[in-house]
Amino acid sequence: MKIAVVGTGYVGLVTGTCFAETGNYVTCIDIDQAKVESLRKGKMTIYEPGLEILFDRNRKESRLMFTTDLKEGIKGAEVIFLALPTPPGEDGSADLKYILGVADQLGHVMEDYAVIVDKSTVPVGTAEKVNAAIVKNAKVPFDVVSNPEFLREGVAVDDFMKPDRVVIGTKSERAKEIMERLYAPLVRQGNPIIFMDERSAEMTKYAANSFLAMKITFMNEIANLCEIAGADVDNVRKGIGTDSRIGKRFLFPGIGYGGSCFPKDVQALGQTAKEYGYDFKILKSVMLVNERQKTKLVPRLKEYFGGSLKGKTIALWGLAFKPHTDDIREAPALYNIKALKRAGAKVVVFDPEAVANVKKEIGKKVKYAKNPYEAAQDADALMIMTEWPEFRTPDFEKLSAALKSKVIFDGRNLYELKDMEAMGYDYFSIGRDTVTAKK
Repeated sequence: MKIAVVGTGYVGLVTGTCFAETGNYVTCIDIDQAKVESLRKGKMTIYEPGLEILFDRNRKESRLMFTTDLKEGIKGAEVIFLALPTPPGEDGSADLKYILGVADQLGHVMEDYAVIVDKSTVPVGTAEKVNAAIVKNAKVPFDVVSNPEFLREGVAVDDFMKPDRVVIGTKSERAKEIMERLYAPLVRQGNPIIFMDERSAEMTKYAANSFLAMKITFMNEIANLCEIAGADVDNVRKGIGTDSRIGKRFLFPGIGYGGSCFPKDVQALGQTAKEYGYDFKILKSVMLVNERQKTKLVPRLKEYFGGSLKGKTIALWGLAFKPHTDDIREAPALYNIKALKRAGAKVVVFDPEAVANVKKEIGKKVKYAKNPYEAAQDADALMIMTEWPEFRTPDFEKLSAALKSKVIFDGRNLYELKDMEAMGYDYFSIGRDTVTAKK
């Protein structure tokens, strides 16, 4: 099957590459000439484990191509995916200018029937708006389908190639047959393709991400209460996570969620509710708690140093919003850096993948280290923002020698309390007892 993917960001590049891997001929289209040239030369423009191998193979076998020309890119395509940015607008709703802009162009350049697929996360009713934008100029029949993505950064290739489910919103039997044929190789083990109407498919994506964000936020609230009540959130997590009705995932407390999806999607669903006159109280609480949770450790850090961080050097491990990605969108680390700098601290940072993106975002406001121990050298305290695997089992002897004081503020609960006590650390985490070294 010939496929076109408009947009070569995270979702577009994963979608195009993975569909090429199943034998389709895919043309990815983007207005960014420099990005297209890089991709043509075989240079990846995002970091995602496992994607580069598929990208190289399919590019070399001419199943994966790139262009800036929309008309050229969609020529002969049975399916055209719209994988374009939907950034939050001033009111919190998703901005559809990129999607509707391309939809308007498609009507002029389509020469044959095609299924137009909204792959981006979009508000309820977007498929109707896309249809209206295309039909104004279209000379051929087409169908607009909603097919939300459920990709987790860091494991997106597995998520795409072995999906839990595929959600497709369409009332067209012709579009249904084409989409079923396209996804058939990915659901051979029996995972379902769930067909529904377009509005329900659009709502499904927002509902899924908002529910997971709510689950994370609930555990952060439990962790905060545990600290006051003298309970241990790790024990609570294990106690409730074994209940099959609740499940083990998304129960780890920390310094809040970030990334390109959860913050934006929760906000957008809240705005949708507002537009329909519904007071979605839970979502409001989720957003409020998450904002507060991001910098939860900073007041404790200030208190530890007698109320002032002026002149203190703080080492910060982790910049990406989660491990196995270079994505820093809404990353808690950025909020903590801002709070630390405002308090007069010097900040030295390290991350295995996200340093380049942070340099673009904040420049020389912090010092960048080449490895975790260089970041910790002569620091007054260490803060952990991202649960990268290499941070879980560091060389504590080397770390202790580097730090000016053996103090860790851990936003991801990476270490056992008994181990920190045995090594003589002052250790602060989320929802657990504070470990104080014996003087």
